[in-house]
Amino acid sequence: MTVSRIVTAEALDGLAADDPAATRSRRDLRRVHRVMGTCSIVRRALLDATASRREPAPLRVLELGAGDGNLMLGVARALAPAWPRVELTLLDAQALVDRSTIASYAELGWTAIAKVVDVLDWAAVAEPLTMDSEPANWDIIVANLFLHHFEGAQLITLLGAVAARTDRFFACEPRRAWFALAGSHLIGAIGANAVTREDAVLSVRAGFRGKELTTLWPAQSSEWRVQEYSAGLFSHCFRVERRGAN
Repeated sequence: MTVSRIVTAEALDGLAADDPAATRSRRDLRRVHRVMGTCSIVRRALLDATASRREPAPLRVLELGAGDGNLMLGVARALAPAWPRVELTLLDAQALVDRSTIASYAELGWTAIAKVVDVLDWAAVAEPLTMDSEPANWDIIVANLFLHHFEGAQLITLLGAVAARTDRFFACEPRRAWFALAGSHLIGAIGANAVTREDAVLSVRAGFRGKELTTLWPAQSSEWRVQEYSAGLFSHCFRVERRGAN
């Protein structure tokens, strides 16, 4: 599938947070992530990305476009033995993270807070703050099925902000390929509603392949180790780490 990316507004993004169709679609996404194996893909990538880290202080992690926080909660449950202390910021434009989700993180020894802010507003702030009101410097920033919502100048701006605020970044995105597109048309087989069925196709058409994200990464290649690769049947991953990062 060599056709260029086609970024189209997805139906879920246009619904109110409490719309029944939106609530159902967010439940659908949990099943979609299980089919895609997203949790395992992210867990492996985060362990690899932080293998060289030597500091005993808690890890500071930021998830962009975190939604209701449940995907990262699944990752947290798998990572908790290796990552017993984490300060996690869940950033999203809608207030979707409930108290029970925050409590579930706490049971794992993770301190999680939800920040309601548009990611482009976050990218435009000169010095955003972490949960303890210090200038932001996250150990790793994560994006799951999120970057494909952006194109052109917005995506470049977002990646530039990420590069300025962390030594490590990992994104798991839809793979723009014929097999993934065929799978997106069959997503109704897992009981997905109309919103999810429509958005699945749009997500694949807006997904990534090859080295498309590498070419948009703003920093000098000599400063960063960059990997862009396929994972599982449907996912495209992008991982960067600043050389010499602690």
